[in-house]
Amino acid sequence: MRTLFLCLLFVIAILPVKAQNWGLVWFDEFNVDGLPDPTKWGNEVGYLRNDELQYYTKGRIENSSIENGNLLIIGKKENYNGFKYTSASLTTDGKHSWTYGKVEARMKLPKGQGMWPAFWMLGQNIHQVSWPKSGEIDIMEHINSEDKLYGTAHWDNKGYTMSGGSVPCTVAEFHVYSIEWTSKSIKWFLDSKKYWEVIINNNFNSSEEFHKPFYIILNLAIGGKWPGNPTSSTLFPDTVFVDYVRVYQDSTLTSINSFQTNNIKLYPTTANSDLIVELPEEDINFELDIFDSKGQLLIHRKLTETKETIAVNELDRGSYIARVSNGKTVYHQQFIKL
Repeated sequence: MRTLFLCLLFVIAILPVKAQNWGLVWFDEFNVDGLPDPTKWGNEVGYLRNDELQYYTKGRIENSSIENGNLLIIGKKENYNGFKYTSASLTTDGKHSWTYGKVEARMKLPKGQGMWPAFWMLGQNIHQVSWPKSGEIDIMEHINSEDKLYGTAHWDNKGYTMSGGSVPCTVAEFHVYSIEWTSKSIKWFLDSKKYWEVIINNNFNSSEEFHKPFYIILNLAIGGKWPGNPTSSTLFPDTVFVDYVRVYQDSTLTSINSFQTNNIKLYPTTANSDLIVELPEEDINFELDIFDSKGQLLIHRKLTETKETIAVNELDRGSYIARVSNGKTVYHQQFIKL
């Protein structure tokens, strides 16, 4: 899927230099029941890694579904394709990837011997350079029944290298797990409190992997080298609950910029700060949606002309997502109203 990189300032302004100014650029609030949104998530399928015991499935609501505002990733004990357990691993691989940003999810995790939920990222070039040269950022990992959270970076420095920390965490309750990733460092947070940091400034310790695009993975592994296998005391099925996933990037901008991709243009007017959308003449079967930072739909418009003006003067100051879609292709990105 192609992504529209759109940054708009509706008022020309010079912003003061200050701490990182995070603006929402991608999100999933999991507000529509059913299977996960295929424009945002794909599935890893089969047996993959780490001597784990599960078979990752695709398109089975028994292993991944959206219910009551949460993504559910469900680990089950069942015979399936020669394996004794099933689960799901959702990924934005090949759909969405980012270089730098604040990446966070609000989650509630299962506890039990052999359970291994994770919220993590891999370098988009892993299919070309393999691991660990691709780099890996584990935003959150948890194993077994302990109330402890792990955050780790993995990369290649003349051989496999890692750096990570841990922090106490009541994982069976909802918490916000996040990283803040810049050209200088990666910082790990639990409920906005930092507990670990890795310096990557100027490729320190051969950390050039972390200056390239990464994609997101959400999964529940069962068994494996680290947690060991389930026992008779492990409860099945058990579930990872994900309230939302959000990606922010630096929204400190200094001038108006219009954007064009594949003959689609979005830009602000100079007179009244409305939004203008221009479509290719051969295809005007598009719709425009504008969401706030919490994923609430604020404006919906079916586009019937090659050039249309969308009034946004009633929107408050803040960060929004504009999505232009024709049912097959989706373009979306952040804009800021000052």
